[in-house]
Amino acid sequence: MKTRLALLLLLIAPTLPLSAQAQPEPATLRSLLLHELRATHNHAEWFVPINTAVEGLTAEQANWQPPRGGHSAGQLAYHLLFWNRRNLNNLRGIKNDKFTGDNKETFDHFDQKQWADVVNQLDEVMTGFEKLVETADDQQLAKWANTIGNICAHNAYHVGQIVYVRKLQGAWDPDKGVKS
Repeated sequence: MKTRLALLLLLIAPTLPLSAQAQPEPATLRSLLLHELRATHNHAEWFVPINTAVEGLTAEQANWQPPRGGHSAGQLAYHLLFWNRRNLNNLRGIKNDKFTGDNKETFDHFDQKQWADVVNQLDEVMTGFEKLVETADDQQLAKWANTIGNICAHNAYHVGQIVYVRKLQGAWDPDKGVKS
């Protein structure tokens, strides 16, 4: 009897008014920022996150550049590491190393010998952002929200490029989230 009742409720629940259905907790600034950080770090939803984009990529593959120009997956990952680390340091109040301001440098310092380290550090930096948001007070979150939102958009943009480069190279498994 309980099984039939549960099945009946599952069938009619979508037709019940929203007030009769269980409501999710309202989003908070913290929950939204964490959601965006995780979506670009290690939680696949609408697009491939960083960890999935670089997963299984060898140092040689990470160094491969498209035949008509463009950055390698390794250069793109290094660029993300460079800017994410600087932004995380800024939010933590940690002084960054001097930077000339030439964005080309943020791609060109990649060396395939450092590939595994780039992947590990990128994961650590993204985890650092999540921990920072988890522990920040509401005033800090409000102050950082636009910056973190831009960081997430920047990450998603370049992760898409990493996946595209891998597809051009024939080093992408479509079962990881991007079929076409």
